[in-house]
Amino acid sequence: MARVIELKDVTFQWHPDQSPTLNIPSLHIEQGEHLFLKGPSGCGKSTLLGLLTGINTATSGEIFALGNNLKSLSASARDKFRADHIGYIFQQFNLLPYLSVIDNVTLPCQFSARRKNKVTGSLRDEAKHLLSHLRLPEALWSKPVIELSIGQQQRVAAARALIGQPEFLIADEPTSALDHDNREAFIELLMEQANRAQSTLIFVSHDPTLESLFSRTENLQDINQVGAIL
Repeated sequence: MARVIELKDVTFQWHPDQSPTLNIPSLHIEQGEHLFLKGPSGCGKSTLLGLLTGINTATSGEIFALGNNLKSLSASARDKFRADHIGYIFQQFNLLPYLSVIDNVTLPCQFSARRKNKVTGSLRDEAKHLLSHLRLPEALWSKPVIELSIGQQQRVAAARALIGQPEFLIADEPTSALDHDNREAFIELLMEQANRAQSTLIFVSHDPTLESLFSRTENLQDINQVGAIL
């Protein structure tokens, strides 16, 4: 099984005169894994996601993603890497409110030729295919996303992350606005589509009731050894 992400002796601090936020001696994630990353609010989960996606760079240590040392890449190369290889479902979804559902879903392929080229047929047809699998009613596909409910917007955000079969998906507490039954249903749909694309899924949450749905769990408080370097 191929290793998608590997961290070696990674530390991160926002400013040189501040204590480190993260100190992770080792973390690796394999292709196709469904990883549940948990920990209380404020423990550094979003900071870690920023490192894994190349939005931020480690203060020390190395982060390899798909064999690339992210720290050695330029900012523009990290941007391209993120666009080509990562589907991101944000906590607040970050959809463009007055674009249609279809146009929101196809947006990543406007920024990544790699993902566009992995789509068989037209982008609109692939968007419709994903939305259908995620059980969003066809009557909504041409509507601006601002007219959709939170649960419906969530499915649009998932379809946007999945289009073009990115190698790994990151979901940053995307279910926090849903009740328990709807959270479980959404996660099961997301896993189904991740398996279809053979994508690795990293799901971040502080809700322990969702943990049993995943094949692997990591508690950031256990792997983050900040106290060892204070």
